[in-house]
Amino acid sequence: MSVKLSAYVWDGCAAAGIKGNKLLIMLRLADYASDEGIAYPSVATIARQLGAGRSTVITLIGELVKDGWLTKKERRLGQRSTSNLYTLNVTKLRQAANEHYEGPKSGRSESEPSDSGRPGSERPKEPKNQGSQGPETGHDPSVNSNTDPSVGSKPSCPVPAEPDPQVVLTDLAKQVLSHLNQTTGSRFQVCATSLEHIRARLREGFTVAEMALVVDYKNEDWKDSEQEEYLRPTTLFIPKNFPGYLKRAGNWDKAGRPAKKNGKWEKGTNSSTSASFSQDVGVDIAERDLAWRRYHGLETDNEPKSEIEVKVRERADRDGLKAKGHNHGLAQFGWNNIWSVVAKNGGAA
Repeated sequence: MSVKLSAYVWDGCAAAGIKGNKLLIMLRLADYASDEGIAYPSVATIARQLGAGRSTVITLIGELVKDGWLTKKERRLGQRSTSNLYTLNVTKLRQAANEHYEGPKSGRSESEPSDSGRPGSERPKEPKNQGSQGPETGHDPSVNSNTDPSVGSKPSCPVPAEPDPQVVLTDLAKQVLSHLNQTTGSRFQVCATSLEHIRARLREGFTVAEMALVVDYKNEDWKDSEQEEYLRPTTLFIPKNFPGYLKRAGNWDKAGRPAKKNGKWEKGTNSSTSASFSQDVGVDIAERDLAWRRYHGLETDNEPKSEIEVKVRERADRDGLKAKGHNHGLAQFGWNNIWSVVAKNGGAA
C-alpha cells in the first residue's frame, strides 16, 4: 500500500468532488498500488470489497478513466485474460491535493480593502516588499517564498516528493534479476546490460510475477542441456522472445509445472523446486489476495479465515515474506506459490 498515494487520493478527490463508490474505488486501487500508481486487482475483488455489483464497478472505473484520474490496460496470460493493469494519474492527484492543502491564496487581491479600511481586530498586512528585508524577518531572499514553508502567514502541509519512476522501475527489475540468480545459480551483476530488457518489459505492463514465472519455466526447460547458457536476461526478456516464453510458461504452470528429464516433459508431476501457481484450478484468487492483505494487517479484521490461511502464514513466516512488504512482487509471488501448494494438499503445508 502506498500511504503517500492514499493521501493524494483522499485530498485530491475531496478537492475534485469525487464521492461515494468512485472515491472508494480510487482508495482501493491506492491500497493495492505502488508509489507510482500501478495496481492490478481484479474487478471481482474490488466489487466484493465495496459490496457493489460488478457492472457498477466497471461503469465507475470507465468514468474515472474518461475523467483522466486513471488509465486501464487489459492484460492476457497466453490465451487467458487476467486482471487489468490500472495506473492512477499521480500527477493529477498530487496537483488536486496541493490545491486542497493550500486553500485560498493568502496574498491580497485587488478587490480587498486597504489596511486603513480593515477592522482593528484583523491582522495587519506586512508591507508588500517586506519579504526581501532578509535580516529583520529571518527570510532568505534567495529562497522562493512560495515553496518555503517558514514564510507566509498560512502554514501548509508539505507534500512528499514523488519518487523517480525510473528508480522504482529499476528496483522492480532488481527483484527479477535476483530471482533469476537464485533460481539458476547465476551471478548476473546489477548493471545496464542485465536490467535494460527487464525494465523495458515492465514499462510494457508485464509484472514481476510474470517474469519470475518465465525464469522458472525456462530453467526447468533448459537446465542440464546445451541451452542452459542462454538462461540470461539478454535472452529471456528480449521483446521477440518474452511473449512466447510467457505463453508457454502459462501452459506449463496450468499443467502443474512438470519436470523435464532426459529432454522430455513428464506428465502429472511437479518439479521438486516449484509448485503450481495456477489461478484456474482449486484456488480462490480473490480470497488468496485478500489473505495476503490480512497477513500485512491492511484489513479491518486481519485474523486468518481458514485452515489454509493459517498454514500458508506459517510457511510465509518461515520464508520471511512479511518482512519484504505487501508491495514486494516476489514476496507475493512466493505467497501465491505457498497458497497453491497448501490448497492442493487440502490444508496441509
